[in-house]
Order: sequence, then structure tokens, then C-alpha cells
Amino acid sequence: MKKNEKIVVTIEDIGVSGEGIGKVDGYTLFVKDAVIGDTVEAVITKAKKNYGYAKMLRILEASNYRVEKKCPVARQCGGCQIQELSYEAQLDFKAKKVYGNLERIGGFAPEFLDTVMEPICGMEEPFYYRNKAQFPIGTDKQGNIVTGFYAGRTHSIISNTECALGVSVNQEILHIVLDFMNQHGISAYDETMQRGLVRHVLIRYGFKTGEIMVCLVINGDKIPKSEKLVDKLTQIQGMTSITYSVNKENTNVIMGKEIGILWGQGYITDYIGDVKYQISPLSFFQVNPVQTEKLYGLALEYADLKGEETVWDLYCGIGTISLFLAQKAKKVYGVEIIPQAIDDARNNAKINGIENAEFFVGKAEEVLPEQYEVNHVYADVIVVDPPRKGCDETLLRTMVHMKPERIVYVSCDSATLARDLKYLCEHGYELKKVKPVDQFPHTVHVETVIMLQKEN
Repeated sequence: MKKNEKIVVTIEDIGVSGEGIGKVDGYTLFVKDAVIGDTVEAVITKAKKNYGYAKMLRILEASNYRVEKKCPVARQCGGCQIQELSYEAQLDFKAKKVYGNLERIGGFAPEFLDTVMEPICGMEEPFYYRNKAQFPIGTDKQGNIVTGFYAGRTHSIISNTECALGVSVNQEILHIVLDFMNQHGISAYDETMQRGLVRHVLIRYGFKTGEIMVCLVINGDKIPKSEKLVDKLTQIQGMTSITYSVNKENTNVIMGKEIGILWGQGYITDYIGDVKYQISPLSFFQVNPVQTEKLYGLALEYADLKGEETVWDLYCGIGTISLFLAQKAKKVYGVEIIPQAIDDARNNAKINGIENAEFFVGKAEEVLPEQYEVNHVYADVIVVDPPRKGCDETLLRTMVHMKPERIVYVSCDSATLARDLKYLCEHGYELKKVKPVDQFPHTVHVETVIMLQKEN
């Protein structure tokens, strides 16, 4: 295969970035915008020894799973990778992805996986589910101020104020911000020149409370004539918090560390189940509250708490899972590396009247071994919800030494999950349950909840 060569290929799978995968005479090709089942004509844009990348020219035979995209800029935008694949096919792809990684990386036999893996948990309405969105602000080639989302793997803004994954009020807020900037000569940030004021607009929405937060990320200390912006935004029902975040750094990190209040309070509140949470501009909070309640419900079910257990919740964030568990456990200890997240966790425990949860700041792979070796702590159940890289082997080793009766693992990457399960199942634990949860419809990402039982 050579660059610029035209080929015909049938798509059989989806890659990590949502591109279609097919083979021509054994040569693997990644074709952007093609979905499983499509037969397409494409031109090769990059050719490696064993695989290549191709641009789709036209669809010769559309897949039975292909659907009309809801968002007109879905192909250009980096937010949705598989919006043109039917939702049923998306769920099937994600379940197979988890199954395949557990088999290939974890070494679990198919006949065993067939007994422990439960059907994937999908959504009744897989659109408009995000309670948080961060919109970059910039200018187009004509100098007009625009907002939207970045095109895949770029910092080029695709102009769009109506995201099919976000809540409807986002559009109204964005138009108010853009009109305010145009009317009062407020500049958009230019990444190349590192000048201009407004960098991003963060919007959070409480699904249960209806409370709304707007936070402007600025390359400066204040927003001129901000009272005009506040006057317009406060006319929106549910507006609770209007703030700004100072970020003068030349960085890809969106939020700055300094938060100023323009109007209202510095947070909104929302619920997961019966637990109330205060959410600030800097808080980590799951973006899909409908699926999060199902996800945490599964974690609680798999923990199988009777009321007398000591539980360690590792990578606990603002205490979302910890407080769920504390309702049924004797004692819960949470560990998180971000100090502000632990402040939020302690505050969330306080506002819910939960007194049996205690939190530690630090790396899970350092805090738990130290607590085990120095203070001789124990656990009946360990819940772990690590980042994509999975668990450090030091942490896995400590978990094994502590010999909890059950381990509940919540994963956002089934490949690292499979690797960690292989270790745990080689050191005294048996995989009992696996359930994928579609936390992010129309993207390639999938969450998985598993339960491990200590072998007798």
C-alpha cells in the first residue's frame, strides 16, 4: 500500500479515536468517519509497514448500523467520534471492547467471561446528558468571535453553540457571552499570540436541582463591564453562580487556580441518589449524572455491605463513591491526590451529615501502603476508581496483602483494567462480576464495574 493509492475497504471494527478499521489483503487501514459495516472508497494518506491511514472519499455501501447524525458538525468536532453509528451498535461495540480486552490482555477464557459478564448498561436518551461543558473562545479567519469545540487533535475551534450532548441552556448562555463580548469590545484569547482576555466558558448544570453555573476563564484579573454580563445571565431561570477563573499561563490546562465571584455563590449543588454535593468550578464531578447514579449503584451492590465493614475508597475525588458507600458501611476511608478535592469531600460529608467517612490527601499507591505497614489498617472491602493508566503495582500488592473480602474496581479503560485484574486474579482473587456502563454515548469510551472475591 502506498500514499495516495485509492482502495475499497469494508469496515469491521472501531479504533481508539473512533476511526473505522478494515483490512485490504491483510493490510490494516484506519478510515476516519467510516462506521462498522460500511464499504467505502478511500485514499491512503499515510502508509506504514503493517498499517495505514485513509481518508474516506465516498460510501459505496452504507452499513445497516449507519444513522443520520444529530449534530451538523459531528464529523469535524472532536467531541463525538461515533455519532453516525446506531446507539444499539455503539453498545454492542463497547461491550465487545471490554470482553476482548479481558480475554486478550487479562487472559480470561471466553467460556468463563460468558458466565461473569453482564449486559452493558445503556441510556434511554443518549443525547443531552452532559452536566458540564467547557467551550473555548477564539476568532475565525474573518476576525469574528466564535465558540464551540476543538476539531479532533487540534486547537482549531469548530463554531457551534448547540452541542447535542450538552443541556439546552448552554446555547442561550453562549449567545449572551458572545453578544456581551461584541457589544463591549471584550477580546477573545489568541493562543498563538498569548493575548486577548476570554479563553473559555465553563457551564455546569444540576440535573436534580436545576441550578446553573457560568465561569469565564480569563487571561487577566477582571472582566470589564462585567455587571452588564451579570444582568443578562441572571435573567436565566436557575442561574446560581457566576464566576471567573484567572489563567494567565501559556498552557493547555483550561482552569486557573484563582476563582472570583461575580454574582451569587461559588458553587452549585446537585444530587446523586440521596447524596447532596456542592460543585465548584474546579470540582471533579461525573459529567453524566443519569449513568453515574447507575454506576455508583452497581459499585454499592458489588460491595455487598451489611453495615459492619471498613471500606477503603481509592482515587475518591470529591467523595462521590465514598459517601454512597458510607450509607451502608461502618467506616469509609477515601484517598485522593488533589487537596481541593479532599476539601470538597469533607464538606460534602458534612452537608449530608455523614460522620463515618474520613479522607486522606496523597497518592493512593503511597497512602495505602503507609497506612497498612505503619498503622496496620485493614479493609473488608476496597473500592478503586483509578485514572486511565490503572493501578500502580505497589498499590495492587498492598491490596493483596490486606486481603479484603471483596474488591470493587471501577474502570474508565478496559485495557488497564484487564492488566490489573490479571495480577489480582493471580494473587488470590476470583473475578465474579463484570458490567460495562455507557457513561459517554457517541464516544468510544466505556466504564466498567467489576467485583472480585477473595478465594477461600
